[in-house]
Amino acid sequence: MQSESTSGGKRRWVEEELRPMVGLAAPIVLAELGWMSMGIVDTMMVGRLPNSAEAIGAVSLGSILFYAIAMFGMGLLLGLDTLVSQSFGAGDLDDCHHSLVNGTYLSLGLAPLLMGLVWLLIPFLGRFGIDPRVLSGAIPYLRTLVWSTLPLLLYFVFRRYLQGMNLVRPVMFALVSANLVNLAGNWMLVYGHLGAPRMGTVGSGWATCFSRVYMAMVLLGYILNYERRNRTGLREASRWPNALRLRQLAYLGFPAAMQFSLEVGVFAVATALIGRLGPVSLAAHQVALNTASFTYMVPLGIGSAAAVRVGQALGRGDAEAAGRSGWTALSLGAGFMSCAAIAFWVIPRVIIRVFTPDAAVIQAGVKLLFVAAFFQLFDGLQAVATGALRGAGDTRTPMLCHLVGYWAIGLPLGYFLCFRWGWGAPGLWAGLCLALILIGVALLAAWHYEVRKN
Repeated sequence: MQSESTSGGKRRWVEEELRPMVGLAAPIVLAELGWMSMGIVDTMMVGRLPNSAEAIGAVSLGSILFYAIAMFGMGLLLGLDTLVSQSFGAGDLDDCHHSLVNGTYLSLGLAPLLMGLVWLLIPFLGRFGIDPRVLSGAIPYLRTLVWSTLPLLLYFVFRRYLQGMNLVRPVMFALVSANLVNLAGNWMLVYGHLGAPRMGTVGSGWATCFSRVYMAMVLLGYILNYERRNRTGLREASRWPNALRLRQLAYLGFPAAMQFSLEVGVFAVATALIGRLGPVSLAAHQVALNTASFTYMVPLGIGSAAAVRVGQALGRGDAEAAGRSGWTALSLGAGFMSCAAIAFWVIPRVIIRVFTPDAAVIQAGVKLLFVAAFFQLFDGLQAVATGALRGAGDTRTPMLCHLVGYWAIGLPLGYFLCFRWGWGAPGLWAGLCLALILIGVALLAAWHYEVRKN
């Protein structure tokens, strides 16, 4: 009888949680992989230019500096995950539309502020001691990339709205097809094909801008078409901003924005510091960071699905289902990242050769992937736990964990190992590795406490 009860419980878990979680997470994961693939395509395209290491370093530096600022705006919009998913779980579609409208207004106000910060940052880059050969390519690339800020924020609003209502396939389609737009743009503008000017790294920046406009337009088109077919009430929703909803978005989103900025910012500082070590170290850092970021997209997508499932369960008043959703997502994320760690240990040279044929970059990159293998599991746990906590309305705990882990422990230790002990880039990565291990353990404990509390 006990074995029958156990098997019945497993079947219910598979039917009620695992299948819906995988069904929701799979398209989001593919979308996240599509998002990351755009950066990888940029790196691969410029990595075939004559000065491969300098070109990869320029794109790396420009991208990470842009994201260090843009991610604050994207994080501020993450409050949509909580509000839309909980409203959808409660059956209140009008409130979902309300959040969409105000999220759009918030992105329109954020875009010029973030663009202004990027422009203000550019004149100070020369003071970081970055190799001049890298800096000469990074600055024009960054000046180009900044024009993608508004379409990026609008895409983010539309995406969170659709995900919160379980409409994830259009998000997947937008990102997968945007990779084709980006690939074609890179091929034309980096190398000067089909009569286009040969623009090098700047051409890669324009290709990214065009692909982000495309993504925002695809999701907007889907939202309008979905409303035309299903008459959910979006057309009747108020077109005016609401101060209360904007405050709710800011209240939930500000800690998430700070967490995003702390996480991306620490890698921006690490990139700038490694830029002092020369083009080869910076190129190896970019390749390893792209690789680790690619695997990170899987638990990040699972974490987004966890935020939706947890939020919807709490919206309908089912705290037990919310707990199951979070633990299921954590198991999926941990399983995948354990496999990724093994790949980093076993085939690092094969992975790095995808990006560049430069022997010096490959040799340096192998050491960084060896370090990255140690933090894969914990990086996955922190990504999924952050999503689950966000679905429950807790965006402050991840912010505090990232602040202490990265900035109080990981970065100072990495700097010491890199420059004082002479370990170079692997030393800086070792410090960040310890930070990720601590953050992963802390957020796993925070989710355990959240489940017990509810």
